[in-house]
Amino acid sequence: MNREQGKAKPAQSPPNLGANLANLGPGCHWCAVTEFLGQVPLLQRLPGSSIRRIAEAVHVKRYEPGDYVAREGEPVDGLYIIFDGQAEVSAPANSEETNRPDYLLNKYDYFGYGTNSSDYQVNVVALSKLTCFILPNQYGHLLQPKTIWNAEETPEHSLLEQILHLEPLEVDIFRGFTLPEAPTFRQVFGGQFIGQALAAASKTVDCLKMVHSLHAIFLVAGDNNMPIIYQVHRARDGSSFATRKVEAKQKGMVIFTLIASFQKEEVGFEHQAAIMPNVPPPEQLLNLEEIRERRLTDPRFPTQYRNLAAKKKFTPWPIEMRFCEDSASQHKPSLNYWFRARGKLSDDQALHRCVVAYASDLLYSGVSLNPHREKGLKTYSLSLDHSMWFHKSVKADDWLLYVIESPSAHGGRGFVTGRMFNRQGELIMSLTQEALIRREKTRANRRPKL
Repeated sequence: MNREQGKAKPAQSPPNLGANLANLGPGCHWCAVTEFLGQVPLLQRLPGSSIRRIAEAVHVKRYEPGDYVAREGEPVDGLYIIFDGQAEVSAPANSEETNRPDYLLNKYDYFGYGTNSSDYQVNVVALSKLTCFILPNQYGHLLQPKTIWNAEETPEHSLLEQILHLEPLEVDIFRGFTLPEAPTFRQVFGGQFIGQALAAASKTVDCLKMVHSLHAIFLVAGDNNMPIIYQVHRARDGSSFATRKVEAKQKGMVIFTLIASFQKEEVGFEHQAAIMPNVPPPEQLLNLEEIRERRLTDPRFPTQYRNLAAKKKFTPWPIEMRFCEDSASQHKPSLNYWFRARGKLSDDQALHRCVVAYASDLLYSGVSLNPHREKGLKTYSLSLDHSMWFHKSVKADDWLLYVIESPSAHGGRGFVTGRMFNRQGELIMSLTQEALIRREKTRANRRPKL
């Protein structure tokens, strides 16, 4: 019996999908099966495409009370997932664990996964009328995707998709890394915390629910050279909404927290009062690499500046940005720029929302410093908290317009608001953030104290 945290359950059981699948019409059968499988902790870490393929591959088997579902020493024909009823697991008669209490299996529990041989090592007996979904062994590869976002072997994943890939350690526990080829600061980039924590939360809810809001608090600066452990707490699971709390840890200490709410898509009232600013399209604007190249060759800049800039290591961001205003506007408490992920992303809406969450922290809090910039003034900023509301589906590898404003700065804290529009002018999301903004200390590399 492979328990591998198979007993992990949603904090509150979602509504019963119907104990008798035979009553489901052909049109809704597949959707109901997909929704159920999305509640199984083992499967939630898989790409949404894998769960949908598993829903097509499973078959249903029913047992009467007292029936053997699996017998000691006999092969099992796949992964069994309990849909309705209860079963009992008992150790073999000659096992050293004979005195161990019997182990009960209930809805969402599973067995037959991860066995090292074709013969099962325990007995599984139905205690009541039992209904199981069975994924035949020939589909076992669906349980071992290449990444949490993509089940297929692809020539090359976008760098952002690699940054947002997490290693599942146990149910609800993931490990993330700061990749050497990704741009780094003195500490872990705030957008990386947000994106990876949201990825962890997304991999503990069913694939039919998408994040609609998140609220993050930055506690301690992260170390780029250490992995980050993301622990997900299942606060609530309902028929339409699910809530997750995520703690990011290094050296056993919580350094970042995020609360995210997920919702199943539904039809409702709609309006949009926000209007996208009239800005040039991205095709008419320069990206950061082109701006840098122009500065290196522009004779109006001092030769010494151009030589130093050329020698400085330049790591392209995994996000391509194109600014709508020139440098003359840098003192305004506002900023507009187009952005998109570099490379092609896997077709997973959860991934695209995580990518946008990662990108949302780029240059965001710095806008609150714009009115205070002057020659020779050195400053630093540190994100304190960050909130996002997702209004519509997003395609993060297509251009999005980021509209940022800073209505206030006071007491060493800068406040910024943001809106993101797609090219059709639809408001995709709204954001707010408060950050610590201070003059740089005498020692340039001194880490700020909160």
